[in-house]
Formats: sequence, structure tokens, C-alpha cells
Amino acid sequence: MEGCVFCGGIEKDRVLFETRKWIAMYDKYPVSKGHVLLIPKEHYETFFDLPEQLTNSIQYWIKHIKNILDDKYHPSGYNIGVNCGKSAGQTVMHCHIHIIPRYDGDVEDPRGGVRGVIPSKQKY
Repeated sequence: MEGCVFCGGIEKDRVLFETRKWIAMYDKYPVSKGHVLLIPKEHYETFFDLPEQLTNSIQYWIKHIKNILDDKYHPSGYNIGVNCGKSAGQTVMHCHIHIIPRYDGDVEDPRGGVRGVIPSKQKY
């Protein structure tokens, strides 16, 4: 798709691995060491637009990425997230799944994890 940063070419030095359908690459603006994006090669705007064949393979590839990152960086946890739509914070309108390694002490109080997308709702 014209103008899409993921369709327009990926910086090869950021690629973790590539298949016929997927590319996994290190995030250009990582939240933590080892932050990876899993991206379908075909252009789909959001996770909800993916065909069933691709959604059925996501778990496999996320676990594959986790194994690679475990061996390379030894994180103590992970956040996995997908932003769908502008109101959810999506800025690149090509589906991509964030696999974010987490490390003991990387934030003072990690409780609430992904609930932090709305800071006032993170702690309960």
C-alpha cells in the first residue's frame, strides 16, 4: 500500500526473521531491549482485518519470537499488544503485534500492565 512504512520496505538490519506470510523485526522505537513487531507481509489495517489463516498462526509465531528473545535477552516477563484504530493509539495503519520483553525493575510498579493504556485505570 502506497505510503505505508511496512509495505514500503523494511530496514534489513532490524529483521529478526521472515517467512512467506510474516516478518518479525525489532521496533524502531523500542519500549525495552528486544521489543519486536510481528507484521503480516500483506497489508491489513488492523488485527481484526486479518484473514483466519493468519490469525490462526499468530500464537505460533509469538511463541517462536519469545523463545528467540528468551535466549538472547533473558527477560523476566512479556507484554503482547495490538493497537487497532487511531483511538487505540495505532499510528501505522498496517497491522502489527508488539512483543515487548519486560525485566525486573524496568518500572517501579508493573502491576496493571496493559491496563496502563489508560493510566487512571491501571491500578485497581
